[in-house]
Amino acid sequence: MSKELKERILKALKNVYDPEIPINIVDLGLIYDVIVKDGHVKIRMTLTAPGCPIYAFLQQLVESAVMEVEGVEDVEVEFVWDPPWTPLRMTKEGREAYKAIFGYDIVEVWRRTMGASQK
Repeated sequence: MSKELKERILKALKNVYDPEIPINIVDLGLIYDVIVKDGHVKIRMTLTAPGCPIYAFLQQLVESAVMEVEGVEDVEVEFVWDPPWTPLRMTKEGREAYKAIFGYDIVEVWRRTMGASQK
């Protein structure tokens, strides 16, 4: 049941969008882990930048979405910063959505920029 519940939780989290980047937090790669045990859920997640002022708002959105999933008794959200988020964590769907919204592939730009900065 934990595997099925985890899948339903991830589906619910796809309805939570980053307020600054209109892509869901799963496809953005912000969800690092979903731990389910006997209806107790722990979400390990990050933000696109440490110190982001919307973390408390995003935490509330995540908690609300997860609590709507049948079988969830409680939820804890833990923000983690290691490893730091990069665009490489985005799913294929997230990259495509980003490109449709902003007109470029963020991963390609990030790779070029990071490659140039390491020379």
